[in-house]
Amino acid sequence: MPAFAPILAAVQANCHLSDARHAQDLTLCNYLLAMREYFRWEHDLPLDAVPARAEVARWIAEREALWEGLAGSDWSPLPLGCGEMDPFDVGAVNAELVPQGLLYGAGRGRFGKPHFFLARLAGRDTREGVEVLEAGCEYARDIDAAPAVLQGGTIVLRREAFQRWLWLTVEAWDARTSEGPMAAALQAYGYANERARALARMADAERETLILHELGEHAAGRLLGEAWEALMAQAGDRRLEITARAVRDLLADTLVTLPTLVDRGAVPSLHFWFATFAGLRRELFPRLAAARGAWVESGSLEAIREAVEAGREHWLRVAGEMAADGETARRYALETGAIALS
Repeated sequence: MPAFAPILAAVQANCHLSDARHAQDLTLCNYLLAMREYFRWEHDLPLDAVPARAEVARWIAEREALWEGLAGSDWSPLPLGCGEMDPFDVGAVNAELVPQGLLYGAGRGRFGKPHFFLARLAGRDTREGVEVLEAGCEYARDIDAAPAVLQGGTIVLRREAFQRWLWLTVEAWDARTSEGPMAAALQAYGYANERARALARMADAERETLILHELGEHAAGRLLGEAWEALMAQAGDRRLEITARAVRDLLADTLVTLPTLVDRGAVPSLHFWFATFAGLRRELFPRLAAARGAWVESGSLEAIREAVEAGREHWLRVAGEMAADGETARRYALETGAIALS
């Protein structure tokens, strides 16, 4: 992309700076997995490529040396036709780039880590009054590529990032070869017979599940208002942030994602959703995990429907109480059992 070389360089420079400041936020295991996937992306390797450990280790050492040299650096402005732009002014940047077939992303993720990417614009749509922009081939990105985000009032879906996340997730599942929702989801897409094609079909179909979740995030944001954003802006309390993100995710999925999938009878997508239902979200909502078991045993989705309806009321109340009172939110974070829906 010769014509876009200056902005590409600026975006990647900001990606490096973000990684330099925040890569240590990852656990060692997650860091090494993320770096291996990042290596495959940067070297344009096939999704199923297994790079040599020595080569990846050498690249990691070089990248960490680059990060060390960025101490004291500041964010690079983006050079556009209208002048230099603030790298966090996503709307203004995309107003110039989208008509040229490019899509830019910037925002703050877990623990305040900034995320940036520059990609080919692969699709543009509107769902329930919300604009949906799809990124295709990515030209610049940081170590942590979220498959989908709600960026202001716009849903941004990153097709390539989702494909890579899916392969990484299934690689970890392959190492365990366990039963459960991921096994059922993979079976629904014919994974046992044609691995690559099955994952391609899953990545294409489950884009809809990602969009539904972000529509749920949008709906949750409208219900919770500015008080919730103020809660999320509180710096320094990681346990509070993790708990708040889990609560909002559960609210989003009980508002939109799960009711829609249940109404459609979207069995493969429900298996896929439950394959991602883990960690604190699962701990906080054991009734939903039990409802999946009832579904698998009986073939009826009624238990899931009932759990979702109860959960929607519960998580809206909990999120509202957290947003209204910071002390309540911190107590929930410290005593997560107090907000578990059993």
